[in-house]
Amino acid sequence: MVQDATFIEADPGSSKKSHSDEAKTHRIKDGTWAKKGKETHFEYKLHQTNDIDYCSIRDIETSTASLYDSKVDLFIPGVPVLRDKGYYCVKAKGVDFTLKRRTKDMSLSELDKERNRLISILRLPGERPNAVIKMTFNAGRALVTTIKRVRVEIVVNSFAFNLYQLCTLNNSMII
Repeated sequence: MVQDATFIEADPGSSKKSHSDEAKTHRIKDGTWAKKGKETHFEYKLHQTNDIDYCSIRDIETSTASLYDSKVDLFIPGVPVLRDKGYYCVKAKGVDFTLKRRTKDMSLSELDKERNRLISILRLPGERPNAVIKMTFNAGRALVTTIKRVRVEIVVNSFAFNLYQLCTLNNSMII
């Protein structure tokens, strides 16, 4: 299983007028700001686990963008866990195959670099669901205003991706 997280962009809406919580508004109530590189974005975050064999989405969690990837662990004990460097130094429930990263005090050994390279190859299919959902389904932007509604939108997109993936596997005569 591969665990990954991706941002779902949202429009923060207008903040010029004050609105009560009950008011009908386009202003996003639950989203948070996150920094990617030097740019700041208003977003939600989709955490998901993907099956390595068939690249289907197995479990999802929706959060605000400010929640660190390492705070969400979607795995079952005993199952191999392939995770990126965002989960570094966090113990996994399953068998841990998290990418290692260098620190100020210690650089990566050649063995750790080779380990990271091999894990990256195994993790590569886990990136496909995010790409298909964002590029093919044009669902990289939330059009709703609360995290509950964003979760419903993501569940529908995940279900659609799994159907899309089943058709792909069927056309390839894998299943």
